[in-house]
Order: sequence, then structure tokens, then C-alpha cells
Amino acid sequence: MTLTTEIIPETLPELKPDIKEFTREELTRWFHEKGIQPYRTTQIMSWIYLKRVDSFDEMTNISKANRKLLTENFSFSKPYKKQIEVSADRSKKYLFGLKDGNCIETVLIPEKNHYTLCISTQVGCAMGCRFCMTAKSGLIRNLTQAEIINQVLGALKDVTGEKQLTNIVLMGMGEPLANYENVIRAIHILTDNDNGMQFSTRRVTLSTSGLITKFDELGRDTKINLAISLNATDNHTRSMLMPINKKYPLEQLIDACARYQLAPRNKITFEYILIQGINDSIEDAHRLTKLLKPVKAKINLIPFNEHAGCEFKRPEESVILKFQEVLHQKGYTSIIRRSKGQDISAACGQLSAQKSSSNT
Repeated sequence: MTLTTEIIPETLPELKPDIKEFTREELTRWFHEKGIQPYRTTQIMSWIYLKRVDSFDEMTNISKANRKLLTENFSFSKPYKKQIEVSADRSKKYLFGLKDGNCIETVLIPEKNHYTLCISTQVGCAMGCRFCMTAKSGLIRNLTQAEIINQVLGALKDVTGEKQLTNIVLMGMGEPLANYENVIRAIHILTDNDNGMQFSTRRVTLSTSGLITKFDELGRDTKINLAISLNATDNHTRSMLMPINKKYPLEQLIDACARYQLAPRNKITFEYILIQGINDSIEDAHRLTKLLKPVKAKINLIPFNEHAGCEFKRPEESVILKFQEVLHQKGYTSIIRRSKGQDISAACGQLSAQKSSSNT
């Protein structure tokens, strides 16, 4: 493991709005009100999201007068990497510092032919899942559109060589659907094929604990992939692991998933964290296959990533394989997701910015 720390200079509160908080439509309206040609929106978005400059002064095809106007009216936020930890498997965990002094964690994961970036959507989380380190801090606040996007822009600066960053997963700190407006606005920038960040909707995945009141809106507003953090096959166990189940029990969750607007060949991914003696029995596996019958589903099995202060344990490898075998026998696509970055607490369920910031 290697560790680098970047000192963030103290800055005064910024009164001007951050240009990264604006959508294409909002910027176009602003330019129109100032008597500036609408095509300038395309140019400026290209500089920010494709060429990834750090200031208005670098936008060389924008006139000096217009650059001055932008500088006078907008701020230009930058991703501040307060700390970077590098795992033995080359995963990188970033501690991003925010202007109000809070921190969030983001993980860059090397795959065989590409990189995946796991980004956060909130500072902390209110869901209270017992297997998750983030839950211990509670919810502090939602991230803004710019704070979500800056995680991607910051990580992209470290992506070099032949491998490209192609996959984005909203599976970091927070419940994405509890910060719906800012998350959707950020997703639209990430997947804008003209002058946004040009990520394919097929390679962007949002993971939710089951905030089903937002499912209809999500299916209408974007065509990214949906993943459900399931983790149990009966209401008693799921409510013990995930308090949201007391409000939206399994029957309602599965019904909402069955109604969800999917593209013809798409499936919903169900994430199932296997915990020793809690949800890893052969009976659980059979119940899972019956539970998901109404849904076009595939299953990611995630052996529990142990961490300090949590009583849960990872199952034996033989138990994990037997569980997967039942799913395969019933015709389900099921993979065992081998979490990376465990030696730097960057694996699924281990993100905790408060813990990292205490080490700086």
C-alpha cells in the first residue's frame, strides 16, 4: 500500500455559483440573457468535460471579453484530492475534500481491459445498513451536482496508458435516490454524448437500497443500469440488516422492480452480500430464486468484506460456491464479485471518510 497526501489550501467561501452546477439548458439561457451566442455553451462544456481544463483562462477559443464575463459571474471548482491510498491490487481510494470541510471517498478499480470508478452521492448515509461502514456516520448532507462530477474529473487525471475509464457505478457513500435531483443532473452530464463526459448509459450503474418511490422517475429520466442491494430473502432478516425494509418490505420492492422500465435486453442486478450464518444457507439460495421470479434479474454475490467494529463474518469459500451453484441450476446469471482494495478499506461496504480523514 502506498499513501500520498495533497495539502488543500484554505480558501474563502465562494459567493459566485459554480459553473459545474449548471445544465446545458441553464447555461444556454444564461448566455442568451447576456446576448451571447448559444453555441458558446457547447464550446464551454467541451472545455470543462472533454478537455478537462481547470480554469476559464484555458478556454482559448473563447474571447477575452467572454472569459472575463465568465470569471466575474462563475466560480470554477476543482476536485481536491486530500489523500490517495493505493492497494496491492492497484485500486486507488481517493479522499476528496469538500469546501465545507467534509470529505467523501471514491474508488478507482482496475479491471482487465478498463477502469471502473465507484463514486459517492452523499456525505455519510441515513439508511443505517448494519454491514456498511458509511452508515456509522449517519447522513451529513447531499452532494451537489458539481461534487459528484468532480470525483470523475479528479480520477480521470490519474487514468493513463491503454486502459480507459469506461464504467461508473454510483455505489459509494450514500443512497443515490435520496439525492435524486443532483444525481440525475450529474448523470445527464456524465452521459451527454455531445459535450458532456460521453459515458455510455450501458456502463453507468446506480445502486439503491430500495427507495422504491423514485423508481418510476428513474426509469423515465434515464436509461442507466439499476442495481438493488438485496442481501436477504425474508423480511425479518432484511429488516435486521437494512432498516429501509421496514418501510418498503420485500413484496413491495420486488413489485416495483417488476414494473421498472427496462430496455428490452436489460436486467436488474441484485447485489447479495453473503454473511456467515445470516443469509448464506442453501435454503436462502432457493428462496432467492423464487423471490426474483417476477423480475428480469441477474445476481452479484458479494462475500462480506470484514471490517473493524462489525460483528459479521465472511462465509467459507465452499459455502459461497454452493450458494452460486443453486442459482446457476435455476437458470440465473450469477457472478461472485471479488472485491478489490480490501487492504485499504476500499471494498464494498468499507467506505468511511471520517476514518480516513482521521489518519491525515
